[in-house]
Amino acid sequence: MHIEYTFKLEHNLELHYDIEVDRTEDPDRDLTFEPEWTQLSHCRCVNCPLNPAEHSHCPTALDLRQVIDDFKDLPAMKKASVTVVSAEREYMKLVGLEEGLRALMGLIMASSNCPILKKLKPMARHHLPFTTMDEFILRSVSIYLTQQYFIYREGGQPDWELKGLVENNKSLQLVNQAFWQRIHSACGEDSNLKALLSFFTLSSSVSYSLETQLQKLKREFG
Repeated sequence: MHIEYTFKLEHNLELHYDIEVDRTEDPDRDLTFEPEWTQLSHCRCVNCPLNPAEHSHCPTALDLRQVIDDFKDLPAMKKASVTVVSAEREYMKLVGLEEGLRALMGLIMASSNCPILKKLKPMARHHLPFTTMDEFILRSVSIYLTQQYFIYREGGQPDWELKGLVENNKSLQLVNQAFWQRIHSACGEDSNLKALLSFFTLSSSVSYSLETQLQKLKREFG
């Protein structure tokens, strides 16, 4: 499953990314010249379960490296026309780089081979760019409850109270915090950093204020 992102900026600058959602790690990839910030030991997430003996580099950092390099010297408020194309539909929006990068980086992170971020794979497979807070909450809860339904059907103990969803997003926050520190030294401008902070805000809304966010949505189901 491929999702394509194209950023069109001023001076005819065009940046294109073809994301394979169900990609696997390439064991033969040459990591000799990858930047230091992609190494697993660099600002490693406190909850990282990977074995350093088997993973010299962070798989998510390697996936994001080209995007970080492309946007490291661009300000977050710079405008770009962003087009997102999947097999089912096409989106186009004129946005600040912060919003466009949040969508792209969110997709890349959610489809990476990080054991923590891969819990977001269903979100990546049903990718919705430029989401609002309400849309993010609704999609997160809907996908989680669908997973719980299948657990129930298979005789397991479902989590209808969403406690696992809150815990998952607490883990994601730790990853986001570490990633912000990981790429900070590589960025001359703030587009990458603000995109990650924006992504961090979304996961925080699930971790610390899920009930409040759900109450805001409740009126739509009255």
